[in-house]
Amino acid sequence: MRLTRLFHAPLAALVVGLSHPALAQSALAMEQKAPVNFLYTGSGEVEALRGVLERPDIGGVQVVYNWKALEPEKGRYDFSAIRDDLAVTDALGKKLFIQIQDRFFSPDARNVPDYLLTDPAYGGGLAPQSDNPGEGLAPASGWVAMQWNPAVRERYQALLKALAAAFDGRVYGINLPETSADIDMKHDKSGFTCEGYFAGEMENLKAARAAFTRSHVVQYVNFWPCEWDNDHDYMGRMFAFAAGNGIGLGGPDVIPYRKGQMKNAYPFFNRYKGKLDLVAMAVQEPTLTYRNPKTGKRFTREEFVDFASGYLGADVIFWSAESPWLKAKPGR
Repeated sequence: MRLTRLFHAPLAALVVGLSHPALAQSALAMEQKAPVNFLYTGSGEVEALRGVLERPDIGGVQVVYNWKALEPEKGRYDFSAIRDDLAVTDALGKKLFIQIQDRFFSPDARNVPDYLLTDPAYGGGLAPQSDNPGEGLAPASGWVAMQWNPAVRERYQALLKALAAAFDGRVYGINLPETSADIDMKHDKSGFTCEGYFAGEMENLKAARAAFTRSHVVQYVNFWPCEWDNDHDYMGRMFAFAAGNGIGLGGPDVIPYRKGQMKNAYPFFNRYKGKLDLVAMAVQEPTLTYRNPKTGKRFTREEFVDFASGYLGADVIFWSAESPWLKAKPGR
């Protein structure tokens, strides 16, 4: 089923200038619909961003919550951080999007419940991510929950069901983290397989959609382990499933025409424009550092928006609070 859009903001408050020469054809699309601006931040930071969130050109905020914080002990959930953030957004008449994080990009970040790490039933709970797969020398650059392990996956889905019981219809949407994972398959001892990982992520997505019947459900999709240019049809299968089941898709980076993304998720977003429940893309802190190869300068707000809307079909953009345009007064 296709969920009804919850935003109908005046175009005057949302439309921004177009500048990317390769997307002149997107001008008409931008006139018809521009992405709604959300902030992007971590848990515990919403109150500090109240002043920015109050802006009339900001529709809401996406907050990332790690698994460990939400389930400090097996089966005991602590959703106080979400309730606190929801109280702020409700008071301001804004929307809250929650991201439930099961993968981390620092060697010290092992933010899943302790029982997953200590109980042998979960096989260690986390697998290392490596920036140098196959070398076997570099320490983990981060960690990812072993969603290919059925016991781990069962606990993650239990968390999603508990969240739905508390917040379905109260939050604007929930999104699952990016599909990318850098597993050193040469030295892996977790039982990871390409098909097992894909199947596990798809099962989690189905569980999220079944649990949340009133809020949007969005899966971040950027890359799949083992795949390039859809050579395993992972990307194709996910987009087809999402389009057929009222599921939204999105991603952690808007980087216009970047080669890696253009060989993976980006063309599918373009192909499925208008066919997905919601397209929600992010401009996070690292994204702000990328430069336009044509100008040698960092991408502007207009270039981000033009590509996100015109090529990717974004309905929502989650902006880092560090985005330069947020430092100016609305309308400038």
